[in-house]
Amino acid sequence: MFTAESQVLQRHLAVFAAKRILFLGNVQDDFPYECQQTAQQVRVVSSYFDYVKRAKLATTFALQAEYQGEDYIVFYWGKNKQECQFQLQQILSQAPVGQNVFIVGENRSGVRSAETFCAELGEIAKIDSARRCSLYHFTLQHIPTFDVAKWWRQYRAEKLADLSIYALPGVFSAAELDQGTALLLSTLTESSTGKVLDVGCGAGVIGAYLKKHNPKITLTMTDIHAMAIASATETLQQNQLVGEVFASDVFSEVTDKFDLIISNPPFHSGLDTAYDAVENLIREAKNHLNFGGELRIVANAFLPYPDLLDRYFGSHQVLAKTGKFKVYQVYKRK
Repeated sequence: MFTAESQVLQRHLAVFAAKRILFLGNVQDDFPYECQQTAQQVRVVSSYFDYVKRAKLATTFALQAEYQGEDYIVFYWGKNKQECQFQLQQILSQAPVGQNVFIVGENRSGVRSAETFCAELGEIAKIDSARRCSLYHFTLQHIPTFDVAKWWRQYRAEKLADLSIYALPGVFSAAELDQGTALLLSTLTESSTGKVLDVGCGAGVIGAYLKKHNPKITLTMTDIHAMAIASATETLQQNQLVGEVFASDVFSEVTDKFDLIISNPPFHSGLDTAYDAVENLIREAKNHLNFGGELRIVANAFLPYPDLLDRYFGSHQVLAKTGKFKVYQVYKRK
């Protein structure tokens, strides 16, 4: 089943016949695989590791895409405008004048803002609208410059002591310390030991905080987002902290066992709410915990995580709560 965006693109499939196509952005389905049947060549570059793992067509996981002279760039607009602008500017800085680009997105994702962004670089026009999506054709006339250094943001917070957090667009906690993470940090002490895994690390706030206050821990951080992997790595480096950071769809690439697994897990998938990743985190955590090891997560209070924690661990504790968030703790007892 194709997404609404791909269903709109499917109406223009004939345009791609015998052409070289590069798919970028928020690609979520196997429409690129279908295009491969008639196109000369199809490449997909994604900054989301979960998509890379499930895609039928071999997909490159990368923060920055490499342009290889494709006839068409097909860009799926996502929910974060700055991230989309980063990705478009990065690929267009390598493309020649006259490059053809299709931009497609759900109207609720703010795809219309592509009109303003692209108007400064060339000619853009809406060519289709269906299923609450818009499809634009853009022709590049002015090649932009791209410098990744200009996209970095940095902040500090009183609750983080002297830590500095570095982040690229689209990363959770990119601009400020969020309330849920702040509540989770308030439950931590300087007595953490052993091996620690921060799942869905975002900009690396939780892992960096733990390492700063517990220098002897062995820290691992994972995320599905290339922007987050780069951000967490930069946060560690800028604060002179040591840890391993790599891409993993929850535990897909994790082979070790830990004394503490900690997370502020996302419950949104694109513009929609999804619990699959969190259920996977809770269900599989036991397999990646040492005996006596702990899973600690923070979540919106209304989410049905206590039932999941009790199902897989037998019981749970609430370490802290506000009107909006709760911090849960469970242990591997058997």
